[in-house]
Amino acid sequence: MINNDSSNHSISGLSEIDICFREGNYQEALSLCEEAINNNPDCKSNYWQLGLILLLQGQEEEAQATWLFAMSDGNPEQMERWTIELLQVLDAEANRRSSLEDYSVAWMIRQHIREINPININNILQLIDLSITLETYTGNQLAEFGLISLFQNESINVNLDLILHVWKKLLIAAPIHPTSLEFARTCIHHVGKQPEFVTSVTPMLYEIAYSFNRLSIAKRYGELFLKMAPDHEEVLRAIADFSLQLNEYKEAIEYAKHCYNLTDLPHLKIPRNQLIINGLMAEGGCTSEVKNALKNQESLLDSLFLNPALDLGQSAITLYNSSFLFPYVRDTPAANIKIRCQVSDFCQKNLATNHLETITKYQSRHGQQKSPNNFNRPLKIGYVSHCLRRHSVGWLSRGLFKHHDREKFQVYAYLLAAENRQDLLQDWYVKHVYRAYQYGIVSTEVAEQIYEDEIDILIDLDSLTLTNTCAIMALKPAPIQVTWLGWDASAIPTIDYFIADPYVLPENAQDYYPETIWRLPQTYIAVDGFEVDLPSLRREDLDLPQNAVVYLSAQRGPKYNPEMAKLQIQIIKEVPNSYLIVKGFGEQESISHLFCALAEGEGIGRNRLRFINRVGLEETHRANLAIADVVLDTYPYNGATTTLETLWMGIPIVTKVGQQFASRNSYTMMMNAGITEGIAWSNEDYVEWGIRLGRDEDLRKQVSWKLRQSKRTAPLWNANKFARQMEEAYQKMWEIYMTGEQ
Repeated sequence: MINNDSSNHSISGLSEIDICFREGNYQEALSLCEEAINNNPDCKSNYWQLGLILLLQGQEEEAQATWLFAMSDGNPEQMERWTIELLQVLDAEANRRSSLEDYSVAWMIRQHIREINPININNILQLIDLSITLETYTGNQLAEFGLISLFQNESINVNLDLILHVWKKLLIAAPIHPTSLEFARTCIHHVGKQPEFVTSVTPMLYEIAYSFNRLSIAKRYGELFLKMAPDHEEVLRAIADFSLQLNEYKEAIEYAKHCYNLTDLPHLKIPRNQLIINGLMAEGGCTSEVKNALKNQESLLDSLFLNPALDLGQSAITLYNSSFLFPYVRDTPAANIKIRCQVSDFCQKNLATNHLETITKYQSRHGQQKSPNNFNRPLKIGYVSHCLRRHSVGWLSRGLFKHHDREKFQVYAYLLAAENRQDLLQDWYVKHVYRAYQYGIVSTEVAEQIYEDEIDILIDLDSLTLTNTCAIMALKPAPIQVTWLGWDASAIPTIDYFIADPYVLPENAQDYYPETIWRLPQTYIAVDGFEVDLPSLRREDLDLPQNAVVYLSAQRGPKYNPEMAKLQIQIIKEVPNSYLIVKGFGEQESISHLFCALAEGEGIGRNRLRFINRVGLEETHRANLAIADVVLDTYPYNGATTTLETLWMGIPIVTKVGQQFASRNSYTMMMNAGITEGIAWSNEDYVEWGIRLGRDEDLRKQVSWKLRQSKRTAPLWNANKFARQMEEAYQKMWEIYMTGEQ
């Protein structure tokens, strides 16, 4: 409060006013204030106080009239000074109200400050802050209050701490609203270098990218953050990752290399080199540059393993997927899994050191769950994943969730990166379980919730595709933990079982898998089918003759490599009137150069090749598969979802079978669809099957007919039966656990 210092009586009077005011006795304060004005009508501060009291009593017009009356006899210079005094009184009271958490009143006072001085940028920032706190912020206030245009004046006097405070709150409250990004762009010139602020808000980049599913917005924020901290390693890493997802591979590689060169520590270089390899593979397949980068990755990992006692704390989880890309390049499962085990063991030791109390608590509960009372009750089955949405895992898991026996099993779902995502398939999963939890991408409470729910068997659908899921599984919140579907087994020591079938892993696989391989009797995956929309691509769109034999290779960039591309070129060389369509997931320049160079070497004209990009919806992609007479699979990393979709559409496929999980997916799916035509065990077989299916139209028709018939009887299309087999596996796992065999 501004005290009137014109007399002791006034000071005493204002002190009483102040006491009454603070106690909320507005009527008494009003009377005292009017008395003070009568005693000293020239003391303007009494008018400011009187108007404030009227304002807080809801008499806004009377308050404004009081302030205007007090200023009516002043010259311009006096009015300017009095206005400043009035604003100070209002600002002080707004601050006091905020400190008392009386945010509605603080907001109302600041609105009056804005009416008096609409260009007071600090007051507008505080209004935005209060709107967010009161949960009345819509995103439009930034434009409505004129804040962004005010920021464009580089000479404005603005409180730096207040800018950063409001920016952080906007990132939490409305990160994807266009005005929030515009706010960030305009205020960046006023904040200078702010590395600590950037560190504090970097986790929001991942929330925007994955929970809100707004990768491009997250990338733009990240680029703004780099202006405040040009060498911020986590931001560089994040932008490289976002660029990969956006198919902006050259940028991804540049950001990843910049980040890589900022450190000499192996445990930091490893995930950054992983991003470089990802970018190189996505851009141009498994080239010699990729192989060299993978050799460097292996060398960096060896350096890490030489120091097993290194304590990295929570940051160790970033290493979980550092061996993820080896199966794309080499079909050597024993060697690949050995590295995977070393990485997982290293991470587990770090995690155990830093979360010993939590792990001990979880282990104690596991022992209690062995009570005889728990033997015959319905089992609590938990599924954890960031992919239960419009994603391959989301499409392929539906049958199991749909057909689960609700009387024998309580099904829980822990959906990561789902909290702010709008996705109809995700909504379907939420409705088809006993209980569902939706989290952001960075969520530390997931394992604790699984523990609190007393889940009996926890199924990981992500494997190494999300390090946060790895960390959850490593804490072992459930007594039995299983990996299924998302990728190959992760080799995390706390995973008990890996779901497979008679075909997807060779007979000797248990020799090098640390998890117990649980082979289902027929197939490790089954679906009831797929939704198919109208095609967006026809032969005439690609200038293909209607009578041509069309081959299609429809995989992501990392699955392409020169060896398999050469085999595919050899196939079309031997099949008259044949064409090869190559579908990528981003820039086509490098991949098209690879295929065109190989075609030229075989004497094949460029006009026999077509390159297409991905389409927006999976339903359209499936319909577009019908353009092909034969689909040519990749090796050493097969298609998985694409293979299932191809078989569902009744299209023959040629695949080469290897030794690792990634090179046997198409094999098991074809076997479980009831066809062997197209299964190759060598490069020669691959080319021979490709040529045979291309030349023999009757054979293609026969395979298509068998695939159509298989929809009635084949294990691959019987999700109900598959659910029963999975449930039998769960019950057997629980029996083993309860009887102490595990």
